[in-house]
Amino acid sequence: MAFTTDIAARLTRDASSLPQSGLEADRFRRFLDADLAAVHLFSRSARPRATRLLAIAISKLGNGWIYLLLFPALFLGLGWRGWPVVLIAAANAALLHVLYPIIKRRFLRKRPFHVDARLPSLLKTLDEHSFPSGHAMTLTGVLAPMVLAWPAMTVSAAVLVLSMAWSRIATAHHYPSDVVAGIALGAAVSWPLSRYALTFFF
Repeated sequence: MAFTTDIAARLTRDASSLPQSGLEADRFRRFLDADLAAVHLFSRSARPRATRLLAIAISKLGNGWIYLLLFPALFLGLGWRGWPVVLIAAANAALLHVLYPIIKRRFLRKRPFHVDARLPSLLKTLDEHSFPSGHAMTLTGVLAPMVLAWPAMTVSAAVLVLSMAWSRIATAHHYPSDVVAGIALGAAVSWPLSRYALTFFF
């Protein structure tokens, strides 16, 4: 499946932002091609009613509802020691959301369903641009101190992040590269800050 002719130029701000010729341009267009093809693959996984509803539900949980479930679970595992973890998680989310709009305005990448009309958007978006994934970024940032303070939830945290990543691509709101960037940004900011902050409490 090839999307590179017109669509590659629409994946970023304008055609002039793309490499214009040579090996670099060819590699970049192939990357964009693969990124969009992957969205089609993930989107097909959400065609059955059950998986479509699951993708929508997970994405909606990422709007904030998931944290109302995570924090009580944290208190069950850590008791009152969960309070500093919650505060660190909230600080991570706040800091990431200071950086997030700056990055979004820098790249202005259009969402997959805006680029390719064959991709259905399964729910409304919270903002216009796709890079990076705010859902993946925030979830990673919140989970970082939880995993550090309570290692027993590492596998559960990984499942949550992977599920969120799948849902964001399956709903055609993000490319795989958006999700990877969101996870990387969330981890790069929150992991060292969480490790440092937790030394005062654990």
